[in-house]
Amino acid sequence: MSASPLRVGNASGFYGDRFSAVKEMLEGGQLDVLTGDYLAELTMLILGRDRMKDPATGFAKTFLRQMEQCLALAVEKRVKVVTNAGGLNPAGLAAALRELATRLGVKAQIAHVEGDDLSGSADALGLGSPLTANAYLGAWGIAECLRAGADIVVTGRVTDASLVVGPAAAHFGWKTDDWDRLAGAMVAGHVLECGTQATGGNYSFFTEVDVRRPGFPLAEIHADGSSVITKHAGTGGAVTVDTVLAQLVYEITGARYAGPDATARFDSISLTEEGKDRVRISGVRGEPPPPTVKVCLNNLGGYRNEATFVLVGLDIEEKARLVREQLSAAMVRKPKEVQWTLVRTDREDAATEEQAAAFLRVVVKDADAKLVGRGFSGAAVELALGSYPGFTMTAPPSDGAPYGVYTPAYVEAAKVEHVAVLPDGTRTVIAPLAPEKTLALAPVEPPALPAPLPSSGPTRRVPLGRIVAARSGDKGGTANIGVWARSDEAWRWLVHALTPEKLRELLPEAAAFPMERHVFPHLRGLNFVIDGLLGEGVSSSTRFDPQGKALGEWLRSRHMDIPESLLGEGQG
Repeated sequence: MSASPLRVGNASGFYGDRFSAVKEMLEGGQLDVLTGDYLAELTMLILGRDRMKDPATGFAKTFLRQMEQCLALAVEKRVKVVTNAGGLNPAGLAAALRELATRLGVKAQIAHVEGDDLSGSADALGLGSPLTANAYLGAWGIAECLRAGADIVVTGRVTDASLVVGPAAAHFGWKTDDWDRLAGAMVAGHVLECGTQATGGNYSFFTEVDVRRPGFPLAEIHADGSSVITKHAGTGGAVTVDTVLAQLVYEITGARYAGPDATARFDSISLTEEGKDRVRISGVRGEPPPPTVKVCLNNLGGYRNEATFVLVGLDIEEKARLVREQLSAAMVRKPKEVQWTLVRTDREDAATEEQAAAFLRVVVKDADAKLVGRGFSGAAVELALGSYPGFTMTAPPSDGAPYGVYTPAYVEAAKVEHVAVLPDGTRTVIAPLAPEKTLALAPVEPPALPAPLPSSGPTRRVPLGRIVAARSGDKGGTANIGVWARSDEAWRWLVHALTPEKLRELLPEAAAFPMERHVFPHLRGLNFVIDGLLGEGVSSSTRFDPQGKALGEWLRSRHMDIPESLLGEGQG
């Protein structure tokens, strides 16, 4: 137990993030703990397919290579490493790390957390027979491993924030019902989990920040659960209220942000700039977690393929109609799902051939790999000399590829065995919270809205992004778009102008789907949750932007009548 702040850094936001980040974070300044987030719904599917080929795999191999470079450095600097790179096989990764430590001659205490893999009991739990079934565990297994002296803690599917909450709970000696403290660390963990998205990466007003190579973030966590988000001195990017806020609204829903350890009230968060590259997070209120834990289910949905025809010059619509009719007739057996999209990127009287081009994309999906394989792509190519003038495609024939279907599920927390496997091999079962210490999620009463701006002033029709920022993302088939204003006056306008009805008008592709709007006055922000827009998850989705990452920027590009008083000189 300690009262001194805990400095927790991040070196990975996804499987495939900057390889050198671990070394950069260890060498760049003081750290107590270095975390790495390698898992997402799609990653679990990828690891599941790896494990089908070789049961000894199923973890993020990148992390093992990073530790080959940096294990000795981490031990020398006494930096604890906590990562979910164990994926579907945390025990396997822990064993590989021990072998690595022996080979390198480094004395490192290695522990892991398991119990999230429910695939063996999925049917008994009413989850069917999925390819992968992983419960989102909490922080206490991590804390137990660290208290036992672990230098590296490997987990499988824990919540992203748990990678930060666990070290904080161990460091400060928090109890399982220290809701406000746990919730504060959850918020810090949510900010860190996606790496450089908190330091200017993917930031709407990126031209205001040097984001050519943003540094990775770290959090100075205090005993009361408050934190300061910052980064190592001399690294790129920036830490401002807006860059932190951009990550706060990423992939959330309403005011209650639930985890297995606590529920954080996002409507209580206060952000304060403390100086250059320092933003304090305070005031976070916490509540007991819900009695259930979320489970990530992945199933093989079938096979998919696609072809893109390039249409150049005149008569684009007629060319698209011709090739569509030809390919439809050529497919003797029709795939279960066929989706066509014509993208009109062409310009009239274009100065270059590329500017004169439009693209016709067709995506096919079926349980039969042969039906969407060469039988489909070959039929498309065979049209080459007998179709529209200027026929060309973007890729040669290809076989169909398997795709996965993501489904969230929920099971009672007491039915998931959460186990900390300590450095000496001791297995410690983490007791679930008693039912009376949990709290079922319920909607929060909508907050009072500020008075609208006077409607009598002049307006200009300009892109919404002139005055607001946004960030969007995915949770399976659900997309979220967080939008916020940077001044009180802009907020007064935004909260009344951007209603669900207006969003449906601005983003017609979302119009048919269930939508919720959540209001965060403390953050001057709105969050829109659009259920089903992304189909059955990224691997299955046939959308142009299957993870919804650019929805926010599409929204910012749409034009609205904005009061001139909100538009700075030279804007619009």
